[in-house]
Parts: sequence; C-alpha cells; structure tokens
Amino acid sequence: MKKYIFCFFSLFIIQLAFAQNIKKANQLYNKRAYANALDLFLKEKHKTQEVLEKLGDCYYFNSNMEEASNWYHKLVTKHKKTLKPIYFFRYYQSLKGIENYLEADLWEQEFTRIQQLKENPIKSTLQLIDSLKINSDHTFKLTNSPFNSKNSDFGAIIHNNKIVFTSNNTTGENYDWNNLPYLNLYKTDVSKQQSITKLSPNINTEMHESNAVFTKDGKTMYFTRNNVTNKKTKDKNRVSHLKIYKSMFLENEWTTAIELPFNGDSFSCEHPALNSNDTKLYFSSDMPGTNGSFDIYVVDIKKDKTFGTPINLGKKINTAHREQFPFIEGNTLYFASDGHFGIGGLDIFKSTIIENTYSIPKNMGKPINSSSDDFSYFYNTNLNIGYISSNRKGGKGNDDIYKIEKIQTYFVNGLVQNKNDLSLLPGSTVLLYNENNTLINETKVGDSAAFSFPIEINKSYKLKGFHKLFSPSIIEFSTNNKGNINKNISLQLNSYTSIDENIIVKNGKTQIKINPIFFDFDKWNIRQEAVLELNNVVAILKKYPELSIEVGAHTDSRGLDQYNLILSNKRALSVRNYLINHGISTARVSFKGYGETQLLNKCSNNTFCKEKEHNINRRCEFVLIN
Repeated sequence: MKKYIFCFFSLFIIQLAFAQNIKKANQLYNKRAYANALDLFLKEKHKTQEVLEKLGDCYYFNSNMEEASNWYHKLVTKHKKTLKPIYFFRYYQSLKGIENYLEADLWEQEFTRIQQLKENPIKSTLQLIDSLKINSDHTFKLTNSPFNSKNSDFGAIIHNNKIVFTSNNTTGENYDWNNLPYLNLYKTDVSKQQSITKLSPNINTEMHESNAVFTKDGKTMYFTRNNVTNKKTKDKNRVSHLKIYKSMFLENEWTTAIELPFNGDSFSCEHPALNSNDTKLYFSSDMPGTNGSFDIYVVDIKKDKTFGTPINLGKKINTAHREQFPFIEGNTLYFASDGHFGIGGLDIFKSTIIENTYSIPKNMGKPINSSSDDFSYFYNTNLNIGYISSNRKGGKGNDDIYKIEKIQTYFVNGLVQNKNDLSLLPGSTVLLYNENNTLINETKVGDSAAFSFPIEINKSYKLKGFHKLFSPSIIEFSTNNKGNINKNISLQLNSYTSIDENIIVKNGKTQIKINPIFFDFDKWNIRQEAVLELNNVVAILKKYPELSIEVGAHTDSRGLDQYNLILSNKRALSVRNYLINHGISTARVSFKGYGETQLLNKCSNNTFCKEKEHNINRRCEFVLIN
C-alpha cells in the first residue's frame, strides 16, 4: 500500500511541476519575455495546441523564421480547424522569411479565404518580385555600415553631419523580450563612422530609447522611449509600453525629455517622423481605434507648439497587421508593413501624399526589401545617402543598418498594340538588342501589354515585338546624355491577314491561300500541277522569314480510318520535303496527317456523297503557327 501511495505522490509532484512550468511560461509569454518563455515551452512534453502556438510565436517575434515555420507547420498540421486566422498569417510570413515562396503563397491564399479578404491581383510572391524590377526610377546600392554591432542597430538618420541611430551595443540589464541589452541612441560622424558615442546622458536611460527625429532648425528632437516617469510604468500584464518624447536643444545640451500629450499607459506610440516644414508629426501606434496591430497616424503641430488630435491614415495605408517606422520625403510617405502583400516580414512601402490623401502603397522591391524584416527607411536627397535597417542574411548582428545610394536608371517603356485598331496584344514577346545586334533583354507582356527595359546613356538599341499571327515590328532608337534618355515607344504590329491577301482565315484557321493540291489515288508524290501552288507557299515563307507553318494533309472518308491517317501523313511529309528542298528551314515547317478526322461537311463514313462533296475534304492546308 505504501508503494502505491508513494507512486501516486510522485506522479502528483510531476504533474504539479508541469503545471507550474506552463503557468510560469505563460506569465513570461504574456509580458513578452519571449526568450525566457521559449525554454519553458520547449520543456513541455505534451505539445498542446496552445504550446505549439506559443513556441511558434516565441521564435516568430524574435525573427527566427526557420524554427517558427517548423513549429507553425506542426500546429497547422494538427489543429488547422481550430486555429485563429492570425496563425495562418504568421505561418506564411515565416515561410516567406525562409524564401519558401511557393508554399507561403498557398497559405496566404488560405488566410485570405478564411478572412474573406479581397484577393490581391498578384498572388505569387515571385511574380511580385519580378514585377517590381521594372518601372522604377532608380536602382539602389546597399552597403553594410561599419558602425554596426553584433547586436541590434537600426533607425539611422543624418543630423548636423552626424548619423544618429539606435543600438543595444552596450552592457547592463537585458530586455526580457530577447535577452539583449536595452536600446539607446548613439551618434557617429557621417564622414568617419569609426567611433560611436551615446547621444546624451539626458536622453538615454536604463530603458529603451530609439528612433530620433529632428526639426529643421535642430532645436527640437522627438524620439521613442519606454513609459517611464521615475520608474518604468507597466500595464496589467506587466508590459511597459512605448511613448514619444520631446527634448529641446538649449545651451549646447538636450533638455530632460517630456512625453507628448497623446501618449497612453495601455498602448504604445512610437517611431516619430516629421514632414518637410515640421508642421505634422507622423508616428505608429496600437492605440484604440487602429485597424489592427500598429497603424500610422499623423498629428498637427500647431504654431504654439501644442498638438492636435491624432488622425489614423486610414485603410489604404493601414492594414490589420503592422504598419510602422514612417518617414516623409517631400510629398512621399515611406513606411514598413507586413500587412500589404510583400516579399517577407516587414517590407518598405511608399505612398504619394496629395492634398492629405494617400496613393495606394507600392512595395519598393529588391534590394531595399528582402525575405526578412526591412524597415526604418531614411533618405537625404542633398547628400544622395540614405539608410534602411534589416535583419536579412549576411549581416553583422540581429538588425543592421545599411547605407543606400540611389543610382539613376533609365528605361524604355511601351505597349504592344494591333496597328489596325490600337487594341492591346497581351502575351506578345518583346526583345531588346544592343548596337551590336546582341540580344540583351526580353519579356513576355502580361494583360496590360506593357514592357519596360533598363537602358543606358549614349547607346543605340533595337526593339523587336512578336505576336502569334502578326508580322513582327522593329524599332531602332538611341539615347544621349542630355536628357534624351528615357523612351516611350509603342510597338504596333500588323496581322498577316491585313498586310497580305494571300494569308486568310479559312475553316477557322489562319493559313496561306492556295488552290487545291491533288494526289494520285493511293499516292503521295507531288504532281506537276501542284508545283505552282507550292511555289507560291515558298514565296510567302521567304517574304516573311519569321513565319512558321504546319502542313496539314486531309482525306475524305472513303477507305479505312487508320489507312487514311497513314496516307495523309505521307502526303503532308511529301509537301514538307518539297518546301525544305526549295530553301525553307526545317525548323519552320512541321507536318501532320489528319486523315478523315477534320471533315468540312457531312460526308463521313457510310454517308452517300457526290464526288464533288468528297473533293472538299481532300485538301492540304498551310496553317500559320508562328
């Protein structure tokens, strides 16, 4: 009896330990201490749906997409029917993070279906990547900055010939989220970038400081900091949210910062950005009323330096997911989002501001964006230097700052059209040749029939457009270095039927018009009276050297079906050989015997017809297949 009591007591102790383990893990998870919670969730032997969800989340929120996708895969495999939609979102984002785009697209479509969202016209991530390669005014050169550390560095801007940025390249208390030190604001010289120093002891605290922005006169700074007064303030889940603070530059030093009036203790406001005349402050927040996780807001800065009421930028910009890190350059808003269709993780998008309205955001494509998180876009037009932040592969630490330089790119753009009615010709092929007549680029146009190729200054080029059953169009052009560079060219193609009366549509096929070609009974050799017709075919093929045809031979229904197939095939081959022997390339002429499978009238097997009616079916067709 004592043995059973001991075993029962031991089992109770083990169960109690497991219960305490999961309780502690959930407490850590709820206060966003993901790094510490992860170890406890991994110890759980029974991986319930909740444990699988939170294992995936702990890796996901610390940007380990390889492990996140593994745990989410187990989750959707076992518990697909009971999952909240957010887990389909995180699963496909983690798959994009490891560049498993084909599977990611399938789960993104599943997420769209479950949420009853409007489908994106571009469903393929690879298609998106390809489409973003064209119609851009610039390409970008990216360089990993020399001041990056092994930890996280991000949010770089230029102020007073200094690069001001965020980093946890320090020692001290670690942040529970990722077990890395807290963030501070640093600075380094734009020219040297060898040594870094903290921005100011009046700004940096033992908590987080990040993402500074400065007014044009340099006298006011806005930045992000943990919710602190004399100590860190937390909500009911023991989470310290973020607030936007303001500091003034007086007597060569930054004053003690004060928080802005629209902050709150139960939500975060972060990532301030100013418009060109310092009258509007943009920021990101998950305050009540957002569309989802974080939205971009704007608030007026009044002449007396007070603030208006924050305004959400609306659903054209904000999604049910994250929109963060705004930046304004002229009349363009740049921001990071994982809610708009992208390449993976946070992508950088841009939207044009016109009278307080915003255009549909456009993904900036590669190399600005990658399969990882890309954010904190900044650009100084006067210096032609900017920065982005990313945790992409090949960096020095968790997040790295990359210097970006715009390289001017020129393009030849245009449409492929039917010359007769200017209708579009989707599916056309467009080739670009250089001055040495070497093919350097090609594309197959989509539904818009639009093409775009990068070109260079002081060069000569040739465009050539093809479409089935149309004569190719060729246009030559050149560029110089005095503004005559970008080109807009319409490739207008003529259908063969519109330019040559000997090419017609007959029996539903575009073919070369000829008089009937006859063969002796049960023979397939070319008769003398057929030579004139075949020579006309040779002449047309030589006139249009890009044209390819299929020689199709047909019989009437008399005789066995299989025999007629064999006989017609021999006749088609005989005609093909005649064309080849008269100078037409083998690659341009295919052949096929159809026997009695494509009769033009009712004269099928066991049907009485006159000889004239049977004669209609005994024919040879030269069908265009270019």
